[in-house]
Amino acid sequence: MTKRKIIKTNRGDLDYSRKTLIMGILNLTPDSFSDGGKYNDLDSALKRAEEMETAGADIIDIGAESSRPYSERVSAAEEKKRLIPVLKEILKVTTVPISIDSYKSSVMRAALEAGASIVNDISGLRFDEKMAATAAEFEAPVIIMHIQGRPENMQDNPSYQNLIFEVKKYLWDGIKIAKEAGVKDEDIIIDPGIGFGKKQVHNLQILNRLESFKELNYPILIGTSRKSLIKFVVNKNEVNERLFGTAATVSTSILKGANIVRVHDVAEIKKVAVMTDAVKWEGNHGR
Repeated sequence: MTKRKIIKTNRGDLDYSRKTLIMGILNLTPDSFSDGGKYNDLDSALKRAEEMETAGADIIDIGAESSRPYSERVSAAEEKKRLIPVLKEILKVTTVPISIDSYKSSVMRAALEAGASIVNDISGLRFDEKMAATAAEFEAPVIIMHIQGRPENMQDNPSYQNLIFEVKKYLWDGIKIAKEAGVKDEDIIIDPGIGFGKKQVHNLQILNRLESFKELNYPILIGTSRKSLIKFVVNKNEVNERLFGTAATVSTSILKGANIVRVHDVAEIKKVAVMTDAVKWEGNHGR
């Protein structure tokens, strides 16, 4: 019998023992690479959040500052202005845990005080030294992501001597930062950061060798949805034409060890995940 693997949140347990968790993306930004400006008013954001939960999202990840390559930073005050009023209303119409995509502790504190569940930090707790302690104070699960550089310069010329080793070390160091600040072991999630300071060949290598990240012994999140990696391989310039390429990366990631997939197209990718989970888990019964 498979041992239950649980991520505890203030909105209930997330069981990833034999199921891939779907994290739906909701950008409250005017400039995100895929859907900038589409959901940055209250009505459209609420409608989208409800749609994603109905479609099968286990988590909704809300971001109020774009982290696309070469994007401009916004102040914590502006980020909170975009995020907190919408977050409060989304919490009224949804039941799933809400993740906040931010690397600023003051933004995260305001979000957690409002009722958010999960800390999703693209910097792996590096850009703001108070992030880990803030998460620990609220006993919130933390997603520690790898990035080389910062969003405004990360794609200038990313380079590695030993890609997998360096990404794993960055994640392991982030885990140490979290635990030293009081984050519980069972509240840690890792993300190798597809597209964040990586050439496309790096992204493909990480997906191909994703199993090696299981050695860290934490749930793995992968975010490939609509990213330029898909354009690079299947030559689709329009982000909305990258669904099938995204589906392929999601299925590959699940088979190689991903526990959470962060996606825009929740309804479609939910079906991909359910089918891939069936192959991954039910296929083991004959052994």
